[in-house]
Amino acid sequence: MPQVPVPFRTFILKVVNRCNVDCDYCFVFNSKDQAWRDLPVRLGVDIARVAGQRIGEHAAAHGLESVHIVLHGGEPLLAGPRHLAEALDAVRAGIPAQTTVHFELQTNGTLISEKWLDFFEEHRIGVGVSLDGPPEANDRHRLSHTGRSSAASVVRGIELLRSRPHLFAGLLAVVDLANDPVEVHDYLADFEPPTIDFNLPHHTHDEPPHRNDPALPEYGMWMSRVYDAWLARPEYRHSVRMLEDIAALSSGVHGAVETLGLAPPTSVVVESNGTIEGVDTLRSVEEGASWLGLDVFSNSFDDALHHPKLQHRLYGREALAEQCQGCELVDVCGGGYLPHRFSTADAYRNPSVYCADLEYLIRHVQGSLRRHGWTLESVPPSTDRQPGAALS
Repeated sequence: MPQVPVPFRTFILKVVNRCNVDCDYCFVFNSKDQAWRDLPVRLGVDIARVAGQRIGEHAAAHGLESVHIVLHGGEPLLAGPRHLAEALDAVRAGIPAQTTVHFELQTNGTLISEKWLDFFEEHRIGVGVSLDGPPEANDRHRLSHTGRSSAASVVRGIELLRSRPHLFAGLLAVVDLANDPVEVHDYLADFEPPTIDFNLPHHTHDEPPHRNDPALPEYGMWMSRVYDAWLARPEYRHSVRMLEDIAALSSGVHGAVETLGLAPPTSVVVESNGTIEGVDTLRSVEEGASWLGLDVFSNSFDDALHHPKLQHRLYGREALAEQCQGCELVDVCGGGYLPHRFSTADAYRNPSVYCADLEYLIRHVQGSLRRHGWTLESVPPSTDRQPGAALS
């Protein structure tokens, strides 16, 4: 049976549709969907004002005590402080005073300066930075448009951000099998971020992820080594959200990220032209996969809640492939992240292209938790296998 629609709580505003770093895996600029070419470079203040009003309406209609507004791009700092301040003031003006607004911003870090730090302070913005690891690891994919390393500029930005740790929201890295997982994790951990997020590269069944040995769950093995490195040093105080979510979901607790578990996603995107879209990583799937045909001038966010393209939010387990519905790990993996399930033949009714990887990682984490005395709800102990058993 369909669920009652869950309101959106996170609103991703595409404040800039350009970037000064040319990441070859970028789902905005280097994917099948090239919508960015026809979008305004910056989110206009007039659009920001209407978007804020729509967010305010949604919050009031659903009694939301707080909302998260994520400033995204492209590279959001290319908007410039003056324009971004005007846009934020316009957004905030439309949201009721009784609704707390948490502003967050995801940046490549290269443009962070003392002036920007003052801006973040003034507007109370938490800042996350994208960095794939040490310079050699980072520069496999994250080069400038002229082919130059971006690593030194990013590190300089992170060090500035560390001078005001209350603004530092965390680091985001994309998994690459060519990089050593322990080296990547420990390098990122040395910046003392509160959180490290690891994203799997966005691939589909039509264009599966690179593997050195297709018979092995290499991405799961990679993340399992991150897990072990994370636990190995008691002095670490940062979270690794993918791993913490696996532990939480295995224990019957809701997770924090939308890439795992069966809870309906609660985020929605507003593009720089005011269109309302589903999860923007669907741009890696095919042209128009994220388009809903809605915009903030003509539509409410409640219209998006009921949009046919977002029915997977309402059907949960029933929206998954048949083999996922009967899997003992489905409450934890949730069938995998939506873009990773896609094929032209069966749309999203497939297991994730990372199915074997997720199984390996989940069992690795669950095995560790049991050895530390945790009681897990998702999988009976008799079905648990020791890490590595999947390879035999």
